Amino acid sequence: MKSTGITMSEPGPLTAAGGIALYKLGAFGFVSGFAMVLVAAVVMAMTLPRTVREFCVALISTLAFSAGGGAFVVRWLEIGHWAQDDVGMIALSGVVFICGLPGWLLVRSLFAWSEAKKDRQITEIVDAVLEAKRRAGV
Repeated sequence: MKSTGITMSEPGPLTAAGGIALYKLGAFGFVSGFAMVLVAAVVMAMTLPRTVREFCVALISTLAFSAGGGAFVVRWLEIGHWAQDDVGMIALSGVVFICGLPGWLLVRSLFAWSEAKKDRQITEIVDAVLEAKRRAGV
């Protein structure tokens, strides 16, 4: 049979590179997922939710703030290259952990505020907010 002059490389090195990339993606997903679960456990241990509904909303919000806020901060600070080694991935999981805390605080604050105002009409609440805004000079 006549040779066409086209040579093909062996798939070995490409397969190894793909396996390493897949390992890095899987490890980063595991580490950041662990950080998100850890932040939820920490904040719930500090202030336990009063109802199952509040627990579910706060948990979902904390995880969303961890994932979305962590990704935003990593992109904003341009530290995504830290994911190239294991120690950098641990540092990024710390960023993801810290970004979940404001989500918990926001949800708990909104629940506490709404519970304090539940016996008032919406028009009374709006009037109180407008009065406070007027007093502040804003």
